[in-house]
Amino acid sequence: MFIILDVEGTNMAETKSARFERVEMPKQPPYIRRRNFNEVALGYTPELAVREAKRCLDCKKPVCIEGCPVEIDIPGFIRCIAAEDYSGSIKILKEKNCLPAVCGRVCPQEEQCEIKCILGKKGTPVAIGRLERFAAEWEAAQPTMDLPEIKSPTGKRVLVIGSGPAGITVAGDLILAGHTVTMVEALHEPGGVLTYGIPEFRLPGRVVSREINYLQQLGVKLICNFVVGKTRSLAKILQEYDAVFLGTGAGLPWFMEIPGENLNGVYSANEYLTRVNLMRGFEYPKTYTPVKRHKRVAVVGGGNVAMDCARTALRLGAEEVFIVYRRSQQELPARLEEFENAEEEGVIFHFLTLPEKLIGDENGWLKEIECSRMELGEPDQSGRRRPIRIDGSEFIMPMDACIVAIGNSPNPIIPQTTPELEVLKKGTIVVDESTGRTSMDRVWAGGDIVTGAATVILAMGAGRIAARSMHEYLSNSR
Repeated sequence: MFIILDVEGTNMAETKSARFERVEMPKQPPYIRRRNFNEVALGYTPELAVREAKRCLDCKKPVCIEGCPVEIDIPGFIRCIAAEDYSGSIKILKEKNCLPAVCGRVCPQEEQCEIKCILGKKGTPVAIGRLERFAAEWEAAQPTMDLPEIKSPTGKRVLVIGSGPAGITVAGDLILAGHTVTMVEALHEPGGVLTYGIPEFRLPGRVVSREINYLQQLGVKLICNFVVGKTRSLAKILQEYDAVFLGTGAGLPWFMEIPGENLNGVYSANEYLTRVNLMRGFEYPKTYTPVKRHKRVAVVGGGNVAMDCARTALRLGAEEVFIVYRRSQQELPARLEEFENAEEEGVIFHFLTLPEKLIGDENGWLKEIECSRMELGEPDQSGRRRPIRIDGSEFIMPMDACIVAIGNSPNPIIPQTTPELEVLKKGTIVVDESTGRTSMDRVWAGGDIVTGAATVILAMGAGRIAARSMHEYLSNSR
């Protein structure tokens, strides 16, 4: 066998192999991280980031950008990292994305930008999300932060309702365009689902706080504890503002509608994660929110939220935690990375299993879950094979907690108090997909309140579309 060397003596066969295999990111070992709330993924060092960035082919026609809902110049920011120009990298990122530290952690890049990467055809795609996170963390470590240029004031006033990913994107885009932007949040802390819904070990609170602080440095005014529809109606708000964006998310949990869901020890994923994340229940008694430590916990559902609940329960001291999912592993909607992390940490998966009854003890606490086995039939409207109950397959699972993580609907307060808004049967707001405009004049909407529960980056993409339309309207109105 011949080994070809280039002029500097580099083994070209090894170089070619390195091009196709991504640089792995260090993580906490599973046996350690399963009992702490510190971030699991530790991030790239500069050396690792440069190595990974140099894998990028810097394509003349970068199809990776087509997969990015917020249109980031992906080859551009990666090119800067490869050249160790980290300042240039974050500058390019922030031209399109005001949440790079968030997106680098929780966005499903493997289904969007990375799936388009040409390297993925012969090996593993460039780790775009991990490099995005690296650039954001490099910026956070600097003594000062460069702020982008803000255009001359237009005199137009915008209210953004909801401080989640969609609202943050709209606020960031419109403040840079010179409009006066106020963002209101119903809870006592900003960030929306980023704050109450994603655990500390996956998205640290300091990261969200830093991104919100960036918006405030740009000039966005933030008001918390402001519930539109209760504190003030949308109609009255429109008397004060030139344009309004609705980004209140999907905070109304779904339940299974089976016997026993009112037992103690049965939680919605929203309640469980909000207690732990927003209310810092994992730090009790240092904080004021106690969270009961259960021994055997079942989490119903197969998405990222279900994985978050299961991994949280482990960290709170549960002896055994089970994911109960009515389809097979192949249909699991959670990101592969989240499934793998959960499995490594000791979460037990019961696939093709359907809870049918929750059984309590004499004190009203959950003690058992009656389930049935399932088999897969023909695909349904989602494209996944439909689960079918197997008669006579009932069995009992002893449990003292059950967390229901099967989905959410939009919060109904604004639609209920604003009859002029056109909504669909499930409570989502009807918009023009190309602009984000609602049925009400001067009102736009985007994110989970329009689509139902989806991803952070898709909400940001909807925010970008709405912001573009809002700016066009404000620029042409007197």
